Amino acid sequence: MNKEVSKSERTKQFIIERTAPVFNEKGFAGTSLSDLEYATGLTKGSIYGNFENKDQVALAAFDFNFNQISQYIKAQILATDNAIERLLVYPKVYREFLNIPFLKSGCPILNTSTESDDTHPQLRERAANALEFWKNSIENQIKRGIQRGEITQNTNSTEFAVVMMSIVEGAIMQAKVTNRSKELHLAMKFLEKLILQMNN
Repeated sequence: MNKEVSKSERTKQFIIERTAPVFNEKGFAGTSLSDLEYATGLTKGSIYGNFENKDQVALAAFDFNFNQISQYIKAQILATDNAIERLLVYPKVYREFLNIPFLKSGCPILNTSTESDDTHPQLRERAANALEFWKNSIENQIKRGIQRGEITQNTNSTEFAVVMMSIVEGAIMQAKVTNRSKELHLAMKFLEKLILQMNN
């Protein structure tokens, strides 16, 4: 029994990992069943034997894509203890956005929210929750920095988090549309200046 469950979970994870980049690149509406079959090498019956429908695959794929980015950034943040250096991880990572294999197809939050804001409530909610998680993470880093005397006391953590996220997502959008990194690098350089201005 346990072996069967384990096999089923392995298959589900395989489907998620193979379809995640497809959903991120093509979006929910643009991803067809044949795309899923091609990406996984599995039949419709095999895919839908593990997921109720395309919606469930898409939701799991979004979670996977967002978790990949979160874990990638988290590992670099935890490599340093200083609050300013931790915040500088964001412009450092996103400056190389187009060169990081699993990010090449774009930011899952931006891609999903743009497509699903009026068409897919569940995906929109996932994207909204991801944005809130990201905002809280930045806010917590700033609050921690203030407590440790590394960031100036009058810094508004919520305001900075919202502006920082807007700069990152706007720069990514420009980079994806133009397929060049010039504007992305300019935006990340500006973001670095903003972060360094908080240095106590």
